[in-house]
Amino acid sequence: MKKVVVLGATGSIGDSTFRVLKGLGPEYQVVGISGGKQLDKLAALAQVWQPAWVGVAEKGDAPALAAQLPGARVVAGEEGLCQLASLPEVELVINGLVGAVGLRPSLAALEAGKTLGMANKEPIVMAGGLLLAAGRAGGGQLLPLDSEPNALWQCLKGEEPGSLARLILTASGGPFRGRTRGQLAGVTPEQALRHPTWKMGAKITVDSATLMNKGFEVIEASWLFGVGVDRVEVVIHPESVVHSLAEFTDGALLAHLGRTDMSMPIHYALTHPNRRPASLERLDLTQVGQLRFAAPDRENFPCLDLCYRAGRAGGTAPALLSGADEVAVAAFLEGRISFLDIAELNRQVLEAQPVGPADSLAAVLAADAQGRRLAAEWIANRIPEGAR
Repeated sequence: MKKVVVLGATGSIGDSTFRVLKGLGPEYQVVGISGGKQLDKLAALAQVWQPAWVGVAEKGDAPALAAQLPGARVVAGEEGLCQLASLPEVELVINGLVGAVGLRPSLAALEAGKTLGMANKEPIVMAGGLLLAAGRAGGGQLLPLDSEPNALWQCLKGEEPGSLARLILTASGGPFRGRTRGQLAGVTPEQALRHPTWKMGAKITVDSATLMNKGFEVIEASWLFGVGVDRVEVVIHPESVVHSLAEFTDGALLAHLGRTDMSMPIHYALTHPNRRPASLERLDLTQVGQLRFAAPDRENFPCLDLCYRAGRAGGTAPALLSGADEVAVAAFLEGRISFLDIAELNRQVLEAQPVGPADSLAAVLAADAQGRRLAAEWIANRIPEGAR
């Protein structure tokens, strides 16, 4: 029996993970789950899956939840997440958390020798070198759950590293593909959250609309597959059927195709290194009809190039950018800045701070905190668009 912990159980990754686990049957046991603000949903999941451990974000929420779940041990905060991620009996940790909060639990899992299924890309963006080093030292293994890096992982299996020419990540283009800067000026949070092909959480959906999410995937792929960011390319693919491609030195391209359903990459990671039958809806190419590809619009969606700049700079630059972006997206969703402000804020923060080495957790967290502080100052000093 494979024992599993699901961090971020109440989010969209958690939903997909539990669908997959239900289909896989009793040979998988859920030992621990964690959630944030959706306490009722977390309690309902715990009552269905009967985990021995449950984690909550706020310490003050723990007593009430513990009263509902007398058979479970309830832990709280970042320390609780790290406890869940390093439980001795657990083999596989699914990280479906959002943002930098997933960094310490990811390190804890890898240091404890766990297999870590990562849908939470910010920790890899911020501290990819530290995570890989933790896996080497502790015997842990990092598996990508995000559809595009997961697709690359599958395309590269069995291939010689020296035969790889480049990696190609596909992007739907988000809900605003084809719009000009003028048309983007008045975009509302509600519009930004209407992704055309994927159902995701609010933060990643906004990042997809700005192309920041795809830029983060460039940095993520660079770490996961050991290539420079300039060997990772992005193409717009509105159908979201081809999830990624790998090109080799002989000119051959291998592509991974599938439905827009996160259950598929999660199923593969859970059953790795084998493939198991899945009751997932199959892709019908005759219904797809056509597959279109185009270059990304870097002028009107500059967040993509900001990620390339941060990836080339290395060190603490990606952590700085990641921290600033979390603050920017939250401010946009709250109506405090505009959609176009997200990229401008991130650009100014990235340019304002010198890059240092990301050689310790303290250095990475300091850069993340600095990015957040500078972003908050930018928002506080921002001149409203109408007054510019």
